Amino acid sequence: MSTLRVTAEELTVHEHPNADALELAQVGLYRAVIAKGAYRTGEFAVYIPEQAVLPAGLIEELGLTGRLAGGSADRVKAVRLRGELSQGLVCRPSALDGVDLVKAAEDGTDFAELLGITKWAPPIPTTMSGEVEAAPDLLPWVDIENLQRYPQIFEEGEPVVLTEKLHGTACLFTYVVEGGRSLVTSKGFGSKGLALKEEERNLYWRAVRGHDVPAVAAELAARLGATRIGIFGEVYGAGVQDLAYGTDVRTADAPPGLAVFDVSAEIDGQVRWLDPAELFAGGELPLVPRLYEGPYVLDTVLEWASGRETVSGKALHLREGVVIRPATERYSPVVGGRAIAKAVSPAYLTRKGGTEYE
Repeated sequence: MSTLRVTAEELTVHEHPNADALELAQVGLYRAVIAKGAYRTGEFAVYIPEQAVLPAGLIEELGLTGRLAGGSADRVKAVRLRGELSQGLVCRPSALDGVDLVKAAEDGTDFAELLGITKWAPPIPTTMSGEVEAAPDLLPWVDIENLQRYPQIFEEGEPVVLTEKLHGTACLFTYVVEGGRSLVTSKGFGSKGLALKEEERNLYWRAVRGHDVPAVAAELAARLGATRIGIFGEVYGAGVQDLAYGTDVRTADAPPGLAVFDVSAEIDGQVRWLDPAELFAGGELPLVPRLYEGPYVLDTVLEWASGRETVSGKALHLREGVVIRPATERYSPVVGGRAIAKAVSPAYLTRKGGTEYE
């Protein structure tokens, strides 16, 4: 899940093709439906992204009472309005009266705390939870930002790799060579430096043990001369999220589905990100499908983000999206970290009955 930032942005306003009283305000590659005449191209306003939870006062001020998502009708979610996808909210809250939004945009000021906006935390099913303990040796995962918010992450024509983004739950596994220790956690617990104690019903531990991840990690550590190995994968199947890829985790007949999307290794005191496809070319672990390798072209990326899933080999349901990486790992000054991003399918964002457990 990407980070939550509520920022001032310069707008580009487009005509709404299906409504005379509405327009589309563009921020990055996102477009949010607005009332016609509310803003003009070149003006600045505050952009509130998807997954933001708004306080009651702000909801009332924006005229959105009863119109947002969630049980409390307070969460921003992608919707289609008169046939056009609207992602996020564009507004000028009264709490920011007198604030220079142009300067705030230049400075990258985050207004989330001032406006009382928080990031939505999805519920945690019991199979994904459990007893936790402090784990300072965990190798961390990073939040992946959305390409539509930060389209400048990649250069046109830059060699990139697109892998399918699966709708499951991220499993973070760390193998510590000293003592041969296995640390297992979720993205949510892992961000707090916590590992899940081993328990046979726990979804993440079932996936790790079922796919023999500790043994694979130990062999990899020996091969690379690493002191720690991080293996990051998506655990999926019916009983995890609403998209199941033909797998059912609710029986003990087979392990939950696992698709590895990243690997890190601590070598000589430095953590390096490595390509799972090169490390596990012999099929040691299942990997996320690799959909495209070639020059970065925005339209190509967005085209690959939509379509049907390829994990099951049967195109059982829609695809969540894609993850974009440069062919050679590099730093991105745009996000201040790894050059990596996601592009999500509009059909996925607006599907009915979707779950978003973490």
